[in-house]
Amino acid sequence: MQTYKIVNVLGIAFPVLSYETTLKIFQNWINARVAHQVCIANVHTVVTALTDNELRTISNNALTTMDGVPLIWYANLVHGAGVKDRICGPDLMLKCLDQGRSAGWKHYFLGGRQAVLVDLIDGMRNRFPGVEIVGWHSPPFRSLSTAEETELIEGINAVRPDFLWVGLGAPKQEKWIAAHLDRIQAPVQIGVGAAFDFHSGHVDRAPGWMQNYGLEWVYRMIKDRRLIKRYATTNPVFLALFARDFLLTRVLKVRPG
Repeated sequence: MQTYKIVNVLGIAFPVLSYETTLKIFQNWINARVAHQVCIANVHTVVTALTDNELRTISNNALTTMDGVPLIWYANLVHGAGVKDRICGPDLMLKCLDQGRSAGWKHYFLGGRQAVLVDLIDGMRNRFPGVEIVGWHSPPFRSLSTAEETELIEGINAVRPDFLWVGLGAPKQEKWIAAHLDRIQAPVQIGVGAAFDFHSGHVDRAPGWMQNYGLEWVYRMIKDRRLIKRYATTNPVFLALFARDFLLTRVLKVRPG
């Protein structure tokens, strides 16, 4: 069993990981054929979890990684955690598809529109020759019936994927994985949000410099005005709590909770 340093950011326990360590953890899970959930967290999901008890519980029961750069700033400035790398969903997905070829890792994609999945699969097969994509499904924009859900789960288990990549948007994807974790036999089950859109070419991703400076959300908001409400409601909350905890830690020398 792996042990790693844990840092608490606003009620979410994050292991301090590198991509290399994360892939080794995944290999161990695959060897054991035991299902695990991975949550890729950003400012939006961490702030949402402050009032969403279900999401907070799911995040703390899963292996939850820091996707958002501001979370790294919080961990380092408030806790002195020494976090060097974020574990970003779209980048983690590419690393698993690429490096997993030599290990024979098998992948299943769930979520997104049919056109997105078709382009995603074509793109990944062209980019990573030999990658094993064993299944995919574009669910309807409604709740599945019991029969449809059973058929989906049986279909996933029949092809025995090592990775179940779920692109339903947060926190829907995290809650869906948690609700079905004991029925789906994929060892690594990860919600990756907009990764399907990025890697299919349907949505442009922010330039690298914006990602590095924690400004990816600005680019996404400009490209998709529907995200304005999300960022306008969660980012100020995070900044206020970040400032509070930094003041307590660095000025008043009070150990944060």
